Amino acid sequence: MHPETHLSRRRFFATASAAVAAPFILPSSVWSAAVAPNDRLSLGFIGMGIQNRGLLNGFLNRDDTQVLAVCDVDTSRRDDAKGRVDRHYFKKTGATGGNCAAFARFEDLLARKDIDAVVIATPDHWHALIANAAAQAKKDIYCEKPLCQSIHEARAMVNAVRKHKRVFQTGSMQRSAREFRVAVELIRNGVIGPVRRIDVAVGGPGVPCDLPEESMEPGLDWDRWLGPAPWRPYNSILSPRGINNHYPNWRNYREYGGGMVTDWGAHHFDIAQWGLAADSSGPVEIIPPSDWRTAQSGVKLRYANGVEVTHQAGNGTTFFGQNGELYINRGKISVQVNGSLKAKAGDKGDAPLKTELDRLEAEFLTAGKQQVYRSPNHLGDFLSAMRSRNSPICDVEVGARTVSVCHLVNLAYYHGQTLKWDPQAERFTGGTGNPAWLDVSYRGPWKLS
Repeated sequence: MHPETHLSRRRFFATASAAVAAPFILPSSVWSAAVAPNDRLSLGFIGMGIQNRGLLNGFLNRDDTQVLAVCDVDTSRRDDAKGRVDRHYFKKTGATGGNCAAFARFEDLLARKDIDAVVIATPDHWHALIANAAAQAKKDIYCEKPLCQSIHEARAMVNAVRKHKRVFQTGSMQRSAREFRVAVELIRNGVIGPVRRIDVAVGGPGVPCDLPEESMEPGLDWDRWLGPAPWRPYNSILSPRGINNHYPNWRNYREYGGGMVTDWGAHHFDIAQWGLAADSSGPVEIIPPSDWRTAQSGVKLRYANGVEVTHQAGNGTTFFGQNGELYINRGKISVQVNGSLKAKAGDKGDAPLKTELDRLEAEFLTAGKQQVYRSPNHLGDFLSAMRSRNSPICDVEVGARTVSVCHLVNLAYYHGQTLKWDPQAERFTGGTGNPAWLDVSYRGPWKLS
């Protein structure tokens, strides 16, 4: 989940196709003949804030899915989500609404045998517990980024998904946007020469939560919202009541997220990893800035091949190669090769993005060049993977490796220590670091299975 602009969210979800199936009661004649009733994939949604409302709309507006259930610890969000589903099906078919189940507990939703997959968009501190429970319940999983709260949680999620043979799509949807795919193929094909360094521009690290207590109107199970996180009194910044059109700032606090380092970093560090072909690896050294106690940028990551990645202020990812540089962001790309500007899109006065991407592909990515996995739609790619039982574009391992990079960056800010890292064993080396930093503690009865 992330505080993206409404424009970028609309751009993402507008790619979903129209027409949808309702649960149980509808005759097959009301659906497209291309999708038989038994071929539709049934979904449940857990955590019904603004992010999952967008995902819900994206999946509803397809003719190959049906939404059977929603879940949230907040009565208002839960009832709103159920109403959205029921109204959608009524408008589509004219059939009696009210068939979408609404649960306060994710365990009750997972107990439904007729649900094929779950879509998880809770605060980050819940991701690992719910996703692993879903894997054990034999559900496929679409889980929002950043994947989880610790490096140990990330590996536990990979292990659970593999053990139970589940399909898992991490919600790092930039991998399904054409501009990022073209950028990565340009890098992989050496258009700017061997990569020397990368700047990843996102906001700063998380901070300890110090919010004061506020009164809370009835309808929110606050203990359940906190779940495994440390107990603290309610504050509306963490979980605003009602139906909101903003991304709540729980993500800024270390107990529930990792600041913008994990929130936006799960997007832009992900592109750096993709460009470096490091989806099963990571850095070998993490170096904090000298002013690490107050710094909002400056951590450096060094990879075994000598590439240095620097956390910078701003937004986007810039690759610096021996022969040029490439900047990539949502709706933006700039490519320079040997001092010549090859393409520039996204700013006022620039050529349209499609025109520049077409130009780049025609000049540099013709037949025979190295290509990466191509996904034109992140939600559709997940559904296709469910049917084929192949890995989607942002498999759990990809999400785990990306969030681990983000956590390593945050650990450098939190502790101010240069860290040596073995990305295969996923442990500190050379007498650096503390193994306890790789995990988070759970409150009360909660534990990660």
